[in-house]
Amino acid sequence: MSQAAARFLEAYDAQLRTEAEIPGALTVHGHGPLLLAAFVGGRGFITYRNLGGADHQGIQALVAEALNFFRSQPHITNVEWKSRGHDHAPGLHDALLANGFTADEPESIMIGEARTLNAEVPVPDGVRLRRVVDEPDVRAMSAMQDGVFGGPVSKERADELLHRLSLDDSIELWVAEAEGRMVSAGRLEPVPGTDFAGIWGGATLPEWRGRGIYRALTARRAQSALARGKSLINSDSTEFSRPILERSGLIKVSTTTPYRWVRG
Repeated sequence: MSQAAARFLEAYDAQLRTEAEIPGALTVHGHGPLLLAAFVGGRGFITYRNLGGADHQGIQALVAEALNFFRSQPHITNVEWKSRGHDHAPGLHDALLANGFTADEPESIMIGEARTLNAEVPVPDGVRLRRVVDEPDVRAMSAMQDGVFGGPVSKERADELLHRLSLDDSIELWVAEAEGRMVSAGRLEPVPGTDFAGIWGGATLPEWRGRGIYRALTARRAQSALARGKSLINSDSTEFSRPILERSGLIKVSTTTPYRWVRG
């Protein structure tokens, strides 16, 4: 690992793997090294800075206890356990599967200097970038992203974004529009008390890809992050967006794999 990647990863673990990672949570419960958060729409989320040196048996117990905590709350319908590839976590994968979790595809943890993304990126004629805050726009943005990611339209996800906006917790939602519709979107999440702002949810309609729109949205969000005093940008990236972020100067420092449990 390069010196820059090691420095970024150290900052990531120290600054982000705390309650800073769960803005907008309705409740946060500590259980040993774990943070168990509940969000609007019945979503549970499990994160941690580390697993406290737990061995196989200890990790099995942590997984079962965390899931039982959410099982006891009927309004929680789905739970995500966010794992990281660089953690010492013996037996975690098997323990999660044994408790009914399924693994999503791994994503790359990308980090870089915000200034490296601060560029004027031209967009095609007729494409406009703008920030959205009103409910109809937020729901349209969320529905477009759901479609790009191949899932059904999630009212709960839009509800959560609207809840975040109502808290005025610095989240920014950005879209690119063309021909009277949204063709690309993503959000910026400046993290209070840290050097970081996250860029998340990047999605572009297939027929509009390859025209620089996603890169332009990324640059615009980086400019906003710099204006808010943030020097580092982080993102969990699919294999589609990773090369774009690498060309903008972000570095892959680790991986993250979400594991999901859904109430039957």
